[in-house]
Amino acid sequence: MPRATFNFPSGFLWGSATAAHQVEGNNTNNDWWAWEQQEGRILNADRSGKACDWWAGRWREDFDRAQDGWQNSHRFSVEWSRIQPEPDRWDEAALDRYREMLLGLRERSMTPMITLHHFSTPLWLSEMGGWENDQVVQLFEAFTRRTVEALKAHCRFWVTINEPNVYANGGYLGDGFPPGKNDTKAALKVLANMIKAHAAAYKAIHEIQADAQVGVAHHWRGFQSANKGPLTSVVTKLHHKVFNDSLPLALISGKFDALQYKEDIPQARNTQDFIGLNYYTRELVKFDLGK
Repeated sequence: MPRATFNFPSGFLWGSATAAHQVEGNNTNNDWWAWEQQEGRILNADRSGKACDWWAGRWREDFDRAQDGWQNSHRFSVEWSRIQPEPDRWDEAALDRYREMLLGLRERSMTPMITLHHFSTPLWLSEMGGWENDQVVQLFEAFTRRTVEALKAHCRFWVTINEPNVYANGGYLGDGFPPGKNDTKAALKVLANMIKAHAAAYKAIHEIQADAQVGVAHHWRGFQSANKGPLTSVVTKLHHKVFNDSLPLALISGKFDALQYKEDIPQARNTQDFIGLNYYTRELVKFDLGK
């Protein structure tokens, strides 16, 4: 039987990704922790608790496992609510902890990539309206500047926001993410603000670090009509336009166009050095007049 060995091209990065709330443990100052405390929000009333206990240092074990699996890169997120626990307070010890993680990756010959926002938002910001509040753009820029200034010596690959379309849908349409609203207008407002925040962060990062590579991690889902009905076809195309196309096209053209929400965001034009593409599954779409 023929045998062959295939190799990645030189410089190819092969790795995995984690989110702060998913792995650090005891993140008690963000909206996801508050969400977990509400009855009926999480199956079996499960709580994140210690999670993978990274904040206590067990990231070392997982980085060792990644290295043993021949990974040469890792993307992890920093927790905004740790770095800026209050609107007027920054925690340098938290930045030191993230710096230690970056050095840990370097020591294992792994290239780091940092995500600045991976679904979790500080409680103090949530209490101000979170991503619905226009002030979030300048607040996210300030957080970005503080973080990149502190960590730029050890990282040059930055994902500003992980899956803005999932965040907007999950929190404002699907009732699966905090704040658990069901409001199409609010969802599109959040997505527009995330585009503006990304654009502000993109500019700030390049001002601080000339050789930085900056992008968004975008979730793309294959929407497929479940039947041949004309209304099903229309709804399927609308799902594709809003969920898959509205964000990346805005980052190319500077124009956000999603259903009834249209806005010129010229500062977002051409603000990606790379595109992060997350793909998990297709989704069948059906329009049913009987429901």
